[in-house]
Amino acid sequence: MSGNVQLLNDTLAAAKAEGRSALIAYLPAGFPTVDGGIDAIKAVFDGGADVVEVGLPHSDPVLDGPVIQTADDIALRGGVRIADVMRTVREAHEATGKPVLVMTYWNPIDRYGVERFTAELAEAGGAGCILPDLPVQESALWREHADKQGLATVFVVAPSSRDARLAEITAAGSGFVYAASLMGVTGTRESVGGQAKELVRRTRATTDLPVCVGLGVSNAAQAAEVAGFADGVIVGSAFVKRMLDAPDEAAGLAAVRALAGELAKGVRGTV
Repeated sequence: MSGNVQLLNDTLAAAKAEGRSALIAYLPAGFPTVDGGIDAIKAVFDGGADVVEVGLPHSDPVLDGPVIQTADDIALRGGVRIADVMRTVREAHEATGKPVLVMTYWNPIDRYGVERFTAELAEAGGAGCILPDLPVQESALWREHADKQGLATVFVVAPSSRDARLAEITAAGSGFVYAASLMGVTGTRESVGGQAKELVRRTRATTDLPVCVGLGVSNAAQAAEVAGFADGVIVGSAFVKRMLDAPDEAAGLAAVRALAGELAKGVRGTV
């Protein structure tokens, strides 16, 4: 089975054809449990997300803020394994028919084996992988196997990336480009603002790939602001926080479904 990169491409193109940004949600696998994490992904799709990124929990998540670190810690203490991440992708995709990616640091893939990881992700129906800490110049082996399996390779660009570097990164990527709206770790912010808009402008000058913005978006107004200049709006910490703050799992699922609904209105400009 080839991967679902085409489904991802079609989903992003369909959002564009509707004159709106895509809503991309992030949730870690195994949080609060493996089954609970799968249910949470189904809930955000049900609420209006177009794409979901499944986080592979890591013991040293250098780019993640305290909210996602807390969720990762819960998942790791629960014993989550790569097999559980693959099961999460498979069940979420099969239940919804929508594109599901994995977001992971490089070290777990390197230890697991690139060929094995890409084959299993494609077999699970995954659309691709977001690799925030894999340098493009060290990505040839990954891209060879991802291409063979029909998986998107999404790289992250930041406001500090110079134009020549942006061109190098976007030329190597597929699916979409993840534009980190600001320097620093993940988390909700008061403002997402001008730095992100300028980064999207500079990134678009180097590629025809959709440019999706993450880091800092937590409500419908911010989603609407980012949707004004980006092809996709990526929201992670705000979903995880709703789950963490909920008194029980059922309340958590209701909360993330509701947030997805609010953000879906935001990306459509109907707030």
